[in-house]
Amino acid sequence: MKIITSVAEMQEWSSAERSAGNSVGFVPTMGALHEGHAKLFSESVTRNQRTVVSIFVNSLQFDDASDLEAYPRQLEQDCVIAERENVHVLFVPNHKEMYPDGFTSIISTGSIASHMEGLHRPGHFDGVATVVVKLLNAVAPTVSYFGEKDFQQVAVIRQVVRDLNIPCEIASVTTVRDKSGLALSSRNMRLTAEHLGQAPQIFILLSQIAEQCRTHETSSAAMKNRFNTELPAVTAATVEYVEIVDSNTLRPAQIATNGTTICVAVWFGDVRLIDNVSI
Repeated sequence: MKIITSVAEMQEWSSAERSAGNSVGFVPTMGALHEGHAKLFSESVTRNQRTVVSIFVNSLQFDDASDLEAYPRQLEQDCVIAERENVHVLFVPNHKEMYPDGFTSIISTGSIASHMEGLHRPGHFDGVATVVVKLLNAVAPTVSYFGEKDFQQVAVIRQVVRDLNIPCEIASVTTVRDKSGLALSSRNMRLTAEHLGQAPQIFILLSQIAEQCRTHETSSAAMKNRFNTELPAVTAATVEYVEIVDSNTLRPAQIATNGTTICVAVWFGDVRLIDNVSI
């Protein structure tokens, strides 16, 4: 596995591979890799001649400096996972390489990013979109892979790629969960033992609500109230939001029914988890 740290070298490598007729799959990450990331890598390796994984903790998408500081960093372990999954290139630029002195341009992501994550984390998706576009320009992939746990993020990136005419397919991959149902996340390692034992209740309750909505036409307000009431009753969680949206447009839905998705953000202490289940 080759490790590249500069944008110029990354562009040169990718140009040579594409000139040789090879498709390039790309998975952008912030490191602290886990089996959810590994599934993305596997999808790319299966579908493409070459696979690039980036590791860059993007300061622009954090609205809380302490959250940025606490984000886990474990490059040595990440290299082991990437090599195990037959990744060809690990792209590991530093902050100055991505945001050199004088950098000022930020992408505005518009209305699709104005609610849920965008409402509760001001500027988050502008930061995500900016770094993803920079990474896509560096790697120039045929297709880029994102996990469906970040449901709104996938929709935002698809919109940005479409609006800016970036020649790259955006592929989403099903959320990977542990045996308890908890969605795999780099943030899980920051949970206390007590909270780690309680966190699977997020998916359990989401699944119960989704099943109810599949068989009975139900108002979104009633289902949101159920989640807001029941999760804190059985865990130490604080619910930040629960929204039911059209799975394609992400517009709020009045009725929780087929073709909608339940999206939630929950706090366990100072750790924020997100999840979603489509109906």
